[in-house]
Amino acid sequence: MSTDYQQGRTALGARLRELRADVPQRVLAERLGWPQSKISKIEGGRQTPTQEDLAAWARAVGKPAAAEELGARLLGIESHSRSWRRQLRAGHRPVQDALTVEYERSTVLRAWEGSMVVGMLQTPDYARHVFARYAELHQSPRDLDEAVRARVKRQELLYRAGRTFHIVIWEAALHAGVAPRHVLAAQLDRLVGAIGLDTVKLGIVPLGADVAVPPANGFWLYDDRLAIVEDWHAELWLDDSDSVTLYRRVWNTLSRSAVYGSHAHRVLARARAHLEAP
Repeated sequence: MSTDYQQGRTALGARLRELRADVPQRVLAERLGWPQSKISKIEGGRQTPTQEDLAAWARAVGKPAAAEELGARLLGIESHSRSWRRQLRAGHRPVQDALTVEYERSTVLRAWEGSMVVGMLQTPDYARHVFARYAELHQSPRDLDEAVRARVKRQELLYRAGRTFHIVIWEAALHAGVAPRHVLAAQLDRLVGAIGLDTVKLGIVPLGADVAVPPANGFWLYDDRLAIVEDWHAELWLDDSDSVTLYRRVWNTLSRSAVYGSHAHRVLARARAHLEAP
């Protein structure tokens, strides 16, 4: 969990405790129908309340006008760390729509991915299997068809002038068995075609290549204004200059270990041959 996020959550808890000053925890818990431990965790910055929790809290302490302020504080926190539990409450489609807004606002987009093919280059079948795996992990609604349609719709940006996509993938991502072999084979063929797109510069870091930093979390850079980093529990949306600069440095470092053009074709052919081996 990011330090900024935890600090924000702790500050929100302190503000809630201040609003509750005249109401004992036990009484507030009874009014809300919550276990007292939930009150304690929220005030101590150990649990993140929902917008509904905050509105109920404000009413229960007799200060309903504070709900708007509390909601704004929560949005400020989640502008940096957006938990998958909250984002996926209504399925994957809303998450895809939110990301599309950032893609449309950007002209130069950079990506690093070491575990799977990036969403902008996924085939519909591959994307469906990826969404299914994450829906199972997070026990979220399985709106697979809607999520796939939203992702494929966003890929239309690859064919519009005015944007460039600099994408670097670790070779290990080409072998990850997140889908059946025939789906993976079609996905590799899709990457071969992507190398020829005017708007895409696709690099692959071969297994065994010297890398100056360990290949870690996948992330996207949107111009020089935003980095979105994926972790198991959340996405981090980082718009402060220090963080964006750091991730740009990581991307530059990894991209120098990548191969492009005909050399990337050879890495893809090697992965394809591995799939076809008995």
